[in-house]
Amino acid sequence: MQTSGIYTIASKDIVFESFDGEAVVLDLTSGKYFGFSDSGSRLWDALSSGVPAAELAGVVTGAGPLSATDIDGFVSQLLEFGLLAPVSDAPAQPLSGTLLAQLADTTEPLKVDIHDDLADLIVVDPIHEVEEPLGWPAVKQAT
Repeated sequence: MQTSGIYTIASKDIVFESFDGEAVVLDLTSGKYFGFSDSGSRLWDALSSGVPAAELAGVVTGAGPLSATDIDGFVSQLLEFGLLAPVSDAPAQPLSGTLLAQLADTTEPLKVDIHDDLADLIVVDPIHEVEEPLGWPAVKQAT
C-alpha cells in the first residue's frame, strides 16, 4: 500500500508546470509528458511537495471523497512512470487550506494521461545537451 508514504520528485529530469490549474509533467529523459485531471493535478501538487499520501485519504473533492484505494492507485502510477520516488527521511509537510479548497473545487476523478508524440524531439533537443560553460553549439560529449 502506497498511501502511507512521503514522496519527492524522482529526478532532476522531471520538470512540471501548472497551466490554469492543470499540471503538466515532463520526463526529459524519456521525452514523455503527463497530463492530469484536475484532482490529479492537485494531488501531484500535494505529493510532490511532501504531503503524506495518507493525509489525502478522505479529502473531499467535487467528485466525492478520495479513498485510500484511489490514492494508492494514483501513487502507484506515478511511481511506475518514474515521476515520484519514496523518501524515508524527509519531514512531512502539512496539507494547506488552499490545496484543500482547490481539491474541493475539482470535478474530475483521478486520472493520468501519457503523451509521447513529441518524445523524439524532446530527447534529441541539442540546445539543452550542451557543454558547460560553453553553451550552444558545443554539444556535451558522452562520458
